[in-house]
Amino acid sequence: MSKPSIPQGTRDFSPAVMAKRKFILNTIESVYKSFGFMPLETPAMENLQTLTGKYGTEGDQLLFKILNNGDYLKDIQLTEVDSKSLTPKIADRGLRYDLTVPLARFVVMNRHEITLPFKRYQMQPVWRADRPQKGRYREFWQCDADVLGTDSLLCEADFIRIYTSAFSQLGLKDYEIRINHRKLLEAVCELCGAGDKFKAITIIIDKADKIGNDGVAKELIAIGLSEADSQKLLSQLDRIAFTEAGLAKLEKELGHLESGVKAISDLRQLLALSPSSLNTVKLDISLARGLDYYTGCIFEVVPTSVKMGSISGGGRYDDLTGVFGMKGISGVGISFGIDRIYDVMEELKLFPESGDQFTDILFCPMDEPALLYCIQIADQLRHSGVKVEVYPTASKLKKQLDYANDKKILWAAIVGENEMRTSIVSLKNLRTGEQDTCKSGDILGFIH
Repeated sequence: MSKPSIPQGTRDFSPAVMAKRKFILNTIESVYKSFGFMPLETPAMENLQTLTGKYGTEGDQLLFKILNNGDYLKDIQLTEVDSKSLTPKIADRGLRYDLTVPLARFVVMNRHEITLPFKRYQMQPVWRADRPQKGRYREFWQCDADVLGTDSLLCEADFIRIYTSAFSQLGLKDYEIRINHRKLLEAVCELCGAGDKFKAITIIIDKADKIGNDGVAKELIAIGLSEADSQKLLSQLDRIAFTEAGLAKLEKELGHLESGVKAISDLRQLLALSPSSLNTVKLDISLARGLDYYTGCIFEVVPTSVKMGSISGGGRYDDLTGVFGMKGISGVGISFGIDRIYDVMEELKLFPESGDQFTDILFCPMDEPALLYCIQIADQLRHSGVKVEVYPTASKLKKQLDYANDKKILWAAIVGENEMRTSIVSLKNLRTGEQDTCKSGDILGFIH
C-alpha cells in the first residue's frame, strides 16, 4: 500500500488553521463590504482561450491545463511532439491563474445585467504551475476587489484606505504600501533609449526580488541594452516618499516625456485623494507588476518585520474587457494574498487566542437518561447563539473533560442523576478549575 500524499505546492488545512484563515477572510470581507463591494464567484476552470495571452509569455507557461474528456489523443499523430502545437488539441480548459481575467469575462457576458461602475469582491483559490517555495504555492487563495467602468483615481485612493483598514484590524502594523505607475516605467525606459523594449523590461524588473540587481542587469543586456544603459535604468529605480516633493523631483527628471507627464499627473491626483496620513506609502519606481494588462497605477504591500514577498498587489488596467469584445471599460483592483498574510501573522503571533475555540460549552452526561436531558438544554442554548456540544456517550468524566481540554472548550456542564432531579447542572470552568452549580435555565447568564 502506497503512503498517502498530496501534490507538491498544495496543503491540507486543519480545523485550527482554518479558524485562523477564516479570521483573515472574514476581516478582509468586512472591509470590502464597508466600501460597497459585492460578492462574486466564478468557476475554478475557464476555457483556455480565455486565460492565454493575458499574463505574458511567462504567465502563460504557468497555466495548469486540463486534459480534454475521453480519448484526448485519438486525433493526434504520433509524430506531433511540439508542445505548443499539441496543447490546444488535447486541452481546451485550464485552472484559473487569477481572479481578474475571469472577472472581465463575467462582466462582458453579463453586461446588460450589471450596473457600472461594477464593484465586486471575490475570495477563491487560484492555481499556478510555479516552483513551490516559502510563501509561494501552486494552489493558493486570492481575495480580490475590483472596480470596472470608471477611470476615477478615487478608486485607487480607496484601495489605500482598504489596505490601512484591513491590516489595522488584523493587527499587522509593520508593512509598506508601494505604488508606481506603468507609464512612469515607460518614461524610464524611454530615458534609457529602450522604450521599444518596455514589456520585456517590466518582466525582467518584476523578477528583481528573485535574481537581484546583478541578475536584472544581465537580463537587460541579453535583450539588447548596453551595459551603460542597463546601469542607467537601474539607477532610476529608486524608492522615494509619496509626497509632492517626491513627485516634483520626478517631474524634473521625466517631465519632458509624454508618458512621464501622464504618470506624474495621475500620481498627483491620487496623492490629493488619498488619506492624510501616508506614513506606510512609498513611491517605488522599481515596482513593475509583470502582468501585461496593467496600464496605470500599480500597488504592492510588503511586510517590513518578516522576510516575505508581497502580501497584496494590484493596479489599473484600461481595457481588459476589450479582448472579450467590450471596449473602453477601465478597471482597477487589488488582491490580498491570504496564504502569505497567514504566514506573516503566524510568525508574528498576531492571531487572537480564542480564534480556534469552536465550542463554548460541552455537556458531559453521566448516564443514558442524562444524555437526553443534556440534548434538550443544548438545543435551547443553541437558539441563543451558544456553540454547544453534547458528548455522544455516557463515558467516564475524565475522558469527557480530556476531550474538552483538547478542543480548548472553556466550560463543561456535568449532568448526572442528582442534577436531573433538581434541574441544575454542575458548571466547571476548564481554565480556572472552579466549579459551581446553577439552574439549567440560568446557564447562559452564568457562562457569559
